[in-house]
Amino acid sequence: MILIDHRDRRPIYEQIIERFQQMILCGALQPGTPMPSVRSLAMELSLNPNTIQRAYQELERAGYIYTMKGKGSFVSETATAAENKRRQLQEELQVFTDKALLAGVSSQELQTMLDECVLKSSVLTDRTKEGDYDKSGQC
Repeated sequence: MILIDHRDRRPIYEQIIERFQQMILCGALQPGTPMPSVRSLAMELSLNPNTIQRAYQELERAGYIYTMKGKGSFVSETATAAENKRRQLQEELQVFTDKALLAGVSSQELQTMLDECVLKSSVLTDRTKEGDYDKSGQC
């Protein structure tokens, strides 16, 4: 379900957050689905439970999951989470666009570059149909 890349420079909790975000946004985890308990996921990944707890707190703050006291954490409705992710991506794209324009790239060249990136994207070419995912939860 979750694979940790120990060569990745990002903190482990950020890798966990990113992976759950992907699984929620692509539909591998449906709204209302219970999240693994902090303890069980920590044992499965051989991590400190505090690392998992921090990831869950960030996911909850971003609207991907919600917690019911005594019952655990569950996947939220994805509309809010998806909108937050789109807003974040828009901000990142704006920073990139500003850099490109300052480097002398025209708006038409920038559009062409984006179109090429979309065509080369492994995210689109790896799926057989929209919403498919393999046993590991990958979309």
